[in-house]
Amino acid sequence: MPALPWHRRFTWRAGGAALATLVLTLATACGEPPGQESDAEGESAGLADDPQFVWAVTGADRHIHEDVARLWNENNPDRQVEIFFLAPTADEQRQAMFQDLQAQAGEFDVLGLDVIWTGEFADFGYIESLEDMRGDIEDVSLPGAIDSAQWQQELYALPYSSNGAFLYYRTDLIDEPPTTWDELYETGMAAAEEEGIAPFVGQGDQYEGFVVTYLEMFWSAGGELFDESQENSTFLEGDAAQTALDFMIEGQENGFFAEGFDSMVEDDARALFQSGEAVYMRNWPYAVPLLEGEESAVAEDFAVAPLPSFTGESGTSALGGLNNAVSSLSENKELASEFVLWAATDPEAQAILADNSLPPTMVSAYEEAEDPNFEMLGDILAEAQARPPVPGYNSLSLEIQDNLHPAFLGQEDPETALQAVDTAAGNALEGE
Repeated sequence: MPALPWHRRFTWRAGGAALATLVLTLATACGEPPGQESDAEGESAGLADDPQFVWAVTGADRHIHEDVARLWNENNPDRQVEIFFLAPTADEQRQAMFQDLQAQAGEFDVLGLDVIWTGEFADFGYIESLEDMRGDIEDVSLPGAIDSAQWQQELYALPYSSNGAFLYYRTDLIDEPPTTWDELYETGMAAAEEEGIAPFVGQGDQYEGFVVTYLEMFWSAGGELFDESQENSTFLEGDAAQTALDFMIEGQENGFFAEGFDSMVEDDARALFQSGEAVYMRNWPYAVPLLEGEESAVAEDFAVAPLPSFTGESGTSALGGLNNAVSSLSENKELASEFVLWAATDPEAQAILADNSLPPTMVSAYEEAEDPNFEMLGDILAEAQARPPVPGYNSLSLEIQDNLHPAFLGQEDPETALQAVDTAAGNALEGE
């Protein structure tokens, strides 16, 4: 496999006006605030004179997807792709694709799916199995990205873009980044008391961001939501579920989390950390260039590290991103499948993502990176966990929000809340 053409230092996207738009909805599981949004929702890009198939994808990061499609069209002038840009928000994207499939319209050949939708679309029979392509991506794509593209150990999509979380910390207040949550708590509390600022900011509002925050702690305590075959809930096996919730409850009670954390989304956390009012922050990589900017109070006084764990071993980030699948209604499945594989494995196509600060899924992109933060992101993504792409993930996410968020705030019995999530996890396997 040829190396990705890294001709210049990796630069992070700094388009921040609407950075929190996507993450305000339940289904925003990409794990990242959006880049450029489309000016119009639900429209063709007008890239092909004689399109042979249609790629339905988010209107966020529009220019990046257009460049990928243009590259395909340049290389395949007789087999051109047209892009249909869906709304930038994930719930509207899902609804538009569902409507096309349920109405048997078949307007879309390739579906750009949020990483948590694989099981749902596969269970409904809306997307084709791509299991025969497993050998083409196993040594090329990030393992977590491949996990997010399969349901019951069968591949139904191919990886396209990814994302993972950093721990941001104040280098003027912290000598070395912590490797455990307990160390983070202790050093954060001490530095915050001395400086009169908050110890920790992140995603604490009752939305998908809170689910990610909890799951990252749960996974780093050794927990797994399901068994390997994705047939049974293992949420309450061991003490990981309790460990993660107890840490969050105690942190809330003792002032570890910043005031207003329980209503905080990505850009709220970023703004507070950027103003110098927090010691630590959990956030996605989009914040790096904003924190380095002229208006940042911490431009010279922050660094990033992997998230900690409860054991001192490598922490675990939730995996974000998009996968591409082939619609079961496509009249050109062979060509659509070829495009999906190309978008996952072509070095030039994946370099377009990387050069525009949308993390690619090709392992080689990170192995040859010149930017240390991007190289670190590659290490983080190699260990990242995909939120299980089970048919009922959206319902499970809601149950986590509706039960664990009140428990975190002391408004619901923790044991009752954890039992409710375990039940919801079992139901999610059946698409309920």
